[in-house]
Amino acid sequence: MIPELEKMIEKSSNLVFFGGAGVSTESGIPDFRSVDGLYHQKFAYPPEVMLSHSFFVSHTAEFFDFYRQKLIVHGAKPNPAHLRLAHLEQQGKCKAVVTQNIDGLHQAAGSRKVFELHGSTLRNFCTHCGKFYPVSFIEEAAGQGDGVPRCTECGGIVKPDVVLYEEGLDEATLEGAVRAIQAADLLIVGGTSLAVYPAAGLLRYFRGDNLVVINKQPTPADSMATLVSHLPIGQALGEATPAE
Repeated sequence: MIPELEKMIEKSSNLVFFGGAGVSTESGIPDFRSVDGLYHQKFAYPPEVMLSHSFFVSHTAEFFDFYRQKLIVHGAKPNPAHLRLAHLEQQGKCKAVVTQNIDGLHQAAGSRKVFELHGSTLRNFCTHCGKFYPVSFIEEAAGQGDGVPRCTECGGIVKPDVVLYEEGLDEATLEGAVRAIQAADLLIVGGTSLAVYPAAGLLRYFRGDNLVVINKQPTPADSMATLVSHLPIGQALGEATPAE
């Protein structure tokens, strides 16, 4: 809890949260760029290659083997930051969560207005007919043939609804995130280094009164912020909700 932040939240009527991997690491989901992150592990190809659209097309079986090992997470639960944001939405204060994460934890905590810039591992679709499949379908394909999940209707490859390298962000999601940030009077940026574009560029649309940055490491937005905190996101944003 940060008293100065709590005062800003109390005065705000249109709060928007913009978050990244650091929000999910406190739920046990590793990020990409930390010392123990994906980019510091040894693989046959660099992670950014294995998570690219061209690799998905040219090395489909290897893509899914890597994807199942590293991007599908089991047992992760919302942490105090996720829960606080959901509670703020219920209070009518938090109007939207804009996230770079693909784990669905904001929705699991109870947030309804969530713009998932990079998609979600929980949604999967046939690239030919569009039929929807749950994440379990991707997992179960590991023991079948080459491990590539194929549609039960038409035989097309079932692709996770995540934005791979070389792919553009979903236009409707991006537009919704921009509108939310433009309308915010308080923007809280948490758990992101603001190094990934175009997502990080969304901050330029903020015209509100207070910009708060909560991140363990410095970010490019620190100099513009009203308040900067290097506390863990769950500690900084977590409690201060009254007992029910």
